[in-house]
Amino acid sequence: MPITAERADDLWAVHADDAVAEWYPLTRDEALARARAWGEAWESDGICKWLAYERGSGELVGRGGSSLLPDGHAKRAISALIPAWDGYEIGWALRSPFWGRGYATEIGRAGLELAFSMTDVVVAFTERHNIRSRAVMERLGMSGVGEITAEGLVEGRAGVHGDAPFAVYAIERP
Repeated sequence: MPITAERADDLWAVHADDAVAEWYPLTRDEALARARAWGEAWESDGICKWLAYERGSGELVGRGGSSLLPDGHAKRAISALIPAWDGYEIGWALRSPFWGRGYATEIGRAGLELAFSMTDVVVAFTERHNIRSRAVMERLGMSGVGEITAEGLVEGRAGVHGDAPFAVYAIERP
């Protein structure tokens, strides 16, 4: 289900999970603003993040999918690593009860499928110490291409920092 302003409460519910908030701190107001922006991206780009629900129960699993990375430091840094890349990325954030059950890989595969309908190279990136997400990237067939620094978490330091090391993974359309 595409994330739009009408789904802001579900996006907030994902980020209100303590395990998600550790990696992606987001206030309710920020969730609403992000949901609005992602809804606009669906309209303008035809691609952005979505919400995932369990097929049987309808329970909210998390969010993920593919999107165009907005212009900024991270996009410039990744472009320097991968000159052929045109901005498409995938990502995911799952509520903790759904960790370790294959949902992140499933969301990542669906994100790759959508992104590959629009581009030939897709990236994913996460803080260097986020071993779980890096393992998903590797299960998706992505390869590490280097590191960048961006705003994020630094292992062993509290809070969000502007110079957090991120591992960057990429994959080309098969």
